Amino acid sequence: MGLVTAGVIAAGDSRTAEAGAELLRAGGNAVDVICAASCMAFIAEAPLCGPGGSGALLAGPPDDLRLLDFFAVVPGQGASAPPVLDFHDVDVDFGPTVQQFHVGRGAAAVPGTMLGLVEAHRRLGRVPFSTLIQPALRAAREGLEPSAQLREVVRMLRPILSLSQPTRALFYDAEDRPWLSNPRLADFLEAVAHEGEALLRGPFARDLVAQMGPEHGGLLTATDLQRYAPVWREPLRVRRGAHEYLSNPPPSSGGSLVGLGLALSAELPLGGMPWLGPRYVGELASLLGALDHAKQRSRELPPGQVMSAELHDGAARALAEQRARRSLGSTTHISVLDGDGRLASLTMSNGEGCGHTLPAYGVHVNNFLGEEDINPHGFHRQPPGTWMTTMMAPSAVLEGGRPSLVLGTGGSNRIRSALLQTLLHVLAAGRSLEEAVLAPRMHVEGERLWVEREGLPEGSVEALCRAWPGATVFPAHNMFFGGVHAVGLAGAGLYGMGDPRRGGTVVRVG
Repeated sequence: MGLVTAGVIAAGDSRTAEAGAELLRAGGNAVDVICAASCMAFIAEAPLCGPGGSGALLAGPPDDLRLLDFFAVVPGQGASAPPVLDFHDVDVDFGPTVQQFHVGRGAAAVPGTMLGLVEAHRRLGRVPFSTLIQPALRAAREGLEPSAQLREVVRMLRPILSLSQPTRALFYDAEDRPWLSNPRLADFLEAVAHEGEALLRGPFARDLVAQMGPEHGGLLTATDLQRYAPVWREPLRVRRGAHEYLSNPPPSSGGSLVGLGLALSAELPLGGMPWLGPRYVGELASLLGALDHAKQRSRELPPGQVMSAELHDGAARALAEQRARRSLGSTTHISVLDGDGRLASLTMSNGEGCGHTLPAYGVHVNNFLGEEDINPHGFHRQPPGTWMTTMMAPSAVLEGGRPSLVLGTGGSNRIRSALLQTLLHVLAAGRSLEEAVLAPRMHVEGERLWVEREGLPEGSVEALCRAWPGATVFPAHNMFFGGVHAVGLAGAGLYGMGDPRRGGTVVRVG
């Protein structure tokens, strides 16, 4: 194949998307584009992602898609004795709701982002790594004004971002104004381009242990860093009519739960109801409740059993019960389609960050051990070396072997809800991608429901609140419900939609 000169990218910041578009214009393929965009996101979307975090990538041509899992691993392998942990809680205010997170060096898990990007580029990239990082280098050295959405994220996460002076310096200027600047990260990316995995497993790994290890209240060990490696997996595949859904397989739970929701949705006559009317949103809310039931039940099963017949039947019973009774999280995502038909769907996260940074590299380290969503049995209960589960679900929908949709979202536990609703608006209700992304969202956990009022017809919110007393109602779109950034192919045309909840933007080339 010749150079790729066309494509479309959807991302959570215009600078992120444009960095990817620059690589498209230079002949990069979908993986080159997503690597360039992700490195820019380390600066432009800094609180949400970075080299100190982890992620998952679905990529390749439609007939040979692979899922690269570079999520976090529980640290502590080879440790002689448990340290006194640097670990404490903070509250993050989303406005109508408050979520508690835990930070400190004892919240840091083994990160995988840089090893994952280097591996993805090694196997599927085309343009030299030194070329694709150029937009990020300029941004890191010159600094960036945060977008309106990111400014709000920085405001919410201030208790974490100000926990240590090296971390604070990445997000605020000398006058305490939000400002994104990280020249040491630029130096680090340049070094990775020249030294690759040798740097990541050598000096960088040693600095991680020195800064985040047992001597300072963390759990990271040299053994953890030596044993860690990204894993190529066969994507999860679920059929729904003429469409095939592909996503992140176990040990991730997000893709499996969305796939289970798509399978269960065949029982719901969504296409025959007024869109977003009381019956439509009631059926969707019941389906989200059934998924929550499946998530709770899956904690008792071995990894990989979310799509089992037992769990499917249990979720189906839960859906029937909810229908009879009710009549009616920080991450970022990038989606790419190139002119050769290759796709790349990347979800990555730094959690909220643990509040501590590797000053020599400008890398704020994750707090995955402090996120309740992925530590359901309590903190520091999983054995060292355990590959942590995640709700991340970088996804694609194939129709006739062609990628009709490439999508994903951030949003912690709300990932499954945001993705499933977007997919069903398109696949079951026949709405456009723009309508599906902009549609008001809901999320259900146990007896609790969260819902956006803006865009719902009169009577729909009231009906939901009767069925879920005490529901939390957001007056407008809110980043609490994630940010679905999606691209697709219709006929001969590439198109996309960025979610305004998280600063979404789309850039087309060619």
